[in-house]
Amino acid sequence: MRRLALRVLSLGLALAAASACAADLGVLGPTYGIAEPHLLDFIQQRLRDQERSGELQRLLREAQVRGIDAVKHPAPVPGLRATETARSFYIDPSFTLDRNIVDAQGRLLFPAGTRKNPLDVVSLSRQLLFFDARDSRQVARARELMTRYEGQLKPILTGGSYLELMKAWQRPVYFDQQGTLIRRFGIRQLPALVSQDGRRLRVDELALP
Repeated sequence: MRRLALRVLSLGLALAAASACAADLGVLGPTYGIAEPHLLDFIQQRLRDQERSGELQRLLREAQVRGIDAVKHPAPVPGLRATETARSFYIDPSFTLDRNIVDAQGRLLFPAGTRKNPLDVVSLSRQLLFFDARDSRQVARARELMTRYEGQLKPILTGGSYLELMKAWQRPVYFDQQGTLIRRFGIRQLPALVSQDGRRLRVDELALP
């Protein structure tokens, strides 16, 4: 009984202390209800306003024009120049796997560390000709090479409109988007011709007239 009385007394003191600490401090300033609009509702209202004013249609037309222009005139590959001094060099396209290659069932096909040369599996069927169509000298040299090699070249632009050149030449013309191939082949001058020489690739940065 004594223990029970002590527990009741302790609980009473704790409740009293809690009541004392929970005093009403009053209101320090005016209060307002939370009335922040939902973000999605705000966006929808903004779009409706732009549609009524015609601004939305203008923005859509501008985006369409920019998209078409980006397709017709891709951004030129930076860091290149017309050939000043012709040079030739070779590239070993071999690569080393940095991870295991497995099939759909998880069976190991090629372990990490395996070194492979793609030219052991597939050959470069056509030579690759890189040039900038904004330079008339490069276009003329590319045309000359296309005739000399009887079309066994793949023309790849680093600048200019591939669509316009495709119409003029009546044959496919490609574009090295973001300079992926240029960097891989270490090309710094244009026009440049990439061909296969055995298990290596030969790069010729060609002189201009």
